[in-house]
Amino acid sequence: MVVSILIATVFSIGKEFQAMYVAMTVTLADLLLLFIYLEVIQMAREYWTLDRIRISIPLFIAITALARFIILQGKSGDPSYLLYEGGAILLIAISIFVLRMRKLKIFSDGLED
Repeated sequence: MVVSILIATVFSIGKEFQAMYVAMTVTLADLLLLFIYLEVIQMAREYWTLDRIRISIPLFIAITALARFIILQGKSGDPSYLLYEGGAILLIAISIFVLRMRKLKIFSDGLED
């Protein structure tokens, strides 16, 4: 399964580079999509080597995907959607922060009852 994900990701990267070459332009949305592909490759590599996936990697992918969605939406969308999408990014960022803080000894001392 991991191999098929890697093959599909590499194929998608190739198609994206081909589309950028044909258009002779690189946009921020294109770069964010390539960043998402790299994060998927990192997630597959981590699963392959450690046989587990850190939960923060899919959360980073979600933040990048939401940022790309905001950029692609442009000025034509409803402004209230920007608040919802920004709020979603904030909630995901807070969850990453909480996941990282739970590993610190300061925060884990009170939980060992």
